[in-house]
Amino acid sequence: MAWCFVSPASRGIGFALTRHLLQTTKAPILATSRSNTEDVRNSLLDGLKNVDVDRLTVLELDCVDEFTISTAADQARQMFPPETHHLRLAYAIPGVLHPERSPGQIDSHHALESFKVNTIGPLLILKHFCDFLPRKNAVLEGEVGLPERAVYASMGASVGSTSNNIMGGWYSYRASKAGVTSLAKSFDLYLQGVSGDNAISIAQHPGSVKTELSRDYWDRVEEDKLFSPELAAEKLVGVAGSVGLNGRGKFWDWRGEEVKP
Repeated sequence: MAWCFVSPASRGIGFALTRHLLQTTKAPILATSRSNTEDVRNSLLDGLKNVDVDRLTVLELDCVDEFTISTAADQARQMFPPETHHLRLAYAIPGVLHPERSPGQIDSHHALESFKVNTIGPLLILKHFCDFLPRKNAVLEGEVGLPERAVYASMGASVGSTSNNIMGGWYSYRASKAGVTSLAKSFDLYLQGVSGDNAISIAQHPGSVKTELSRDYWDRVEEDKLFSPELAAEKLVGVAGSVGLNGRGKFWDWRGEEVKP
């Protein structure tokens, strides 16, 4: 049986992804929040019609606290035993932005936080949740609204592309997001060995999205290129289901176009 994972899901894109999957799939969904899990669950379900509320579980998980990650994974193992279940679609997407316009603005605390949240956090989530993905010998059945094979998606950013960097600045954010792309590739090479064609890893870029992370920059984005979280979620899931085996280990934007590292 297939299930989905979204971490974190308390706001922004993760919140929208969880609601999108509740409405477009039949699979159980495990979402996470650093705190107030019951309130987050109620918010995620608010206003949704014809949705089985029992499909949604929200667990406590802080991406910079490995104990909470391992505890959530243990709880997931009880809910979804790997012998009978497999993780079909995962979004490990914690993020924080501390923009620096010049080297003199680099703050060691903020820079370390950028790497802890944007790069190390997803890496630790991967460590504890990778074994839920299907192995080579698994037989996957078609699932409404989900990719034909398991997809483990991380959240990259276009500014994390070294080859596309023509503006400079945002030193810690750029570097931490470049790390996300690298991790997606390394993890996919691992999956080729243990999962074969049954699971792939990708990084995704959602475009400019109207979330708190980007609030200070909304007025710099053309109106038709500033997406709602709901539209971003729809596009992300669509791309995840369409890239196929030829797209594994790569970095994809919301249009389904590859972003070079």
